[in-house]
Amino acid sequence: MTIDEFIKNAVIEDLGDGDHTSDACVPQDAVNRAKIFAKEDGIVAGTGIAEQIFYHMESNQQIDIHIPDGNPVKNGDMIMVVSGNARGILKSERLALNCMQRMSGIATLTRKVVDSLEGTGTKVLDTRKTTPGIRFLEKMAVQIGGGVNHRFGLYDMMMIKDNHIDYAGSLEKAITQCDEYRQSHHLDIMLEVEARDLKEVERILQVGRVDRIMLDNFSHEDLRKAVEMIPDKYQTEASGNITLETARSYAECGVDFVSMGALTHSVKSLDISLKAF
Repeated sequence: MTIDEFIKNAVIEDLGDGDHTSDACVPQDAVNRAKIFAKEDGIVAGTGIAEQIFYHMESNQQIDIHIPDGNPVKNGDMIMVVSGNARGILKSERLALNCMQRMSGIATLTRKVVDSLEGTGTKVLDTRKTTPGIRFLEKMAVQIGGGVNHRFGLYDMMMIKDNHIDYAGSLEKAITQCDEYRQSHHLDIMLEVEARDLKEVERILQVGRVDRIMLDNFSHEDLRKAVEMIPDKYQTEASGNITLETARSYAECGVDFVSMGALTHSVKSLDISLKAF
């Protein structure tokens, strides 16, 4: 989905046949301004999306971004100012704030994780545990927060998980068939495989043919052992209920990546508001 498509669909959902409240009590040609400001500390994300939403509603609006994406804000900081048609501001308000609040919450949590991993060399990945229809916004917010996007969908990376292995018949068969598939289809994409224990790590290394090994729900002791077993030519990823509080302990086991579904599936939105002035 493109940003334009997203905005059009979101406007249809919210506006319907009209903003009857604004149309009833605000003059059609009224010109006003409003400020968007933070009501708690965090990392800003989504100002560009908000800007496009305001322009979509009213092309003559003037947008002044005071704090661009990726920068920290404190409670009370003014992020942006919108000037122009008053009805256009009111029609855009909730949609723009929803995007900024959600994206800023994700960027804020991601930055906290990134900061917690400083000095380890480990990077934090997002997952596909996203809100349907706005995955691109949520993954953009992860990047703004300093994280790294995992695959965007099922098409840009091959990842063999436990259910694939069970359905394919064996770990070895799943790896071999996936590697043959990407070669025969001329797919220039990575192949990752999930290991559930150290024995599966050994089996994966015997087959080879993959680019990254996901170590899922490993204890710290087994994670260290796995990293020692795996040659440098393979990337390593720790996964499984990793949180802000535990991310560094996993990183210190020597993995290249830690992946966190919590970056997007259970994040708290940042409190951001719009006020006429």
